[in-house]
Amino acid sequence: MENKEIVCFGEMLWDMLPTGKMPGGAPMNVAIHLKNFGNNVNLISKVGNDDLGIELLDFVNSCDVSTQYIQKSETHLTGVVKVNLDNKNSATYKIVEPVAWDYIELTEDTLEIARKAECLIFGSLAARSAVTFNTLKELLSISKYRVFDINLRKPFFEKRNIRYLLEQADFLKLNEDELEIVSGWFDKTGTQQNKIEGISERFRIKTICVTLGERGAVLYHDDQFFFNEGFPVDVKDTIGSGDSFLASFISNFLRNVPIQEALTKACATGAMVAQQEGAIPKVNEQDVLYFISKRLKMSEL
Repeated sequence: MENKEIVCFGEMLWDMLPTGKMPGGAPMNVAIHLKNFGNNVNLISKVGNDDLGIELLDFVNSCDVSTQYIQKSETHLTGVVKVNLDNKNSATYKIVEPVAWDYIELTEDTLEIARKAECLIFGSLAARSAVTFNTLKELLSISKYRVFDINLRKPFFEKRNIRYLLEQADFLKLNEDELEIVSGWFDKTGTQQNKIEGISERFRIKTICVTLGERGAVLYHDDQFFFNEGFPVDVKDTIGSGDSFLASFISNFLRNVPIQEALTKACATGAMVAQQEGAIPKVNEQDVLYFISKRLKMSEL
């Protein structure tokens, strides 16, 4: 299987859970999962030159992801997020600001790796500060394929910034709630499928994926819809499930795996991560195939 060159851009931080701290941040989570699926990944981010930053860099290194393009700040601390879990183990987040990843600088090295990569993956949190947003804009201008993992987190998004990022995207991933927000902004009404088609037409995005939690996902690609009903599991927490879903799907999508197969694998990956604590339990392609085959056998009984 051919390795793909992928760049993830944006936040890396510590999720402060009731049970203790866990490494997190969607771009970092996606990068590590992509690596576990056999891709060559670079992460462009920034941490503070502090104990939490050093520990986070050590963690990324331990996951066999390069830290070459992770910058260090002498003036801002490493990012942290206070995470609360409800009685269904769904997470809500309080994201501290300003922190180091709000000040990711544009360098010749980051431009070079973004230019060479087959795709750039980014989210909306990168637009909350002018420095990081301006860096992202430059990288988007030279990237071959742009994957927008929208990740709306109150109060850190504005319609004008989201519009700009949608205009840059070749691929959009969002959840049901985010679909309602975005479709409402741009007057796209009707059924869920109508809203997806409306956003695709408005922003010329060929591929849009909406995750539906335990009910799986719907994906729109080249004017055709694909569906997966999901894999019911006992949920430990939902942190990072969407990130693992995206990593699995993009890994297969870039290798031209059939869309329905890629969607099934992505839903299985998200379910497997939801069964475990934290955002980045190690899951690889063999684990996913075993999980799917086991579920198929159970359904045949």
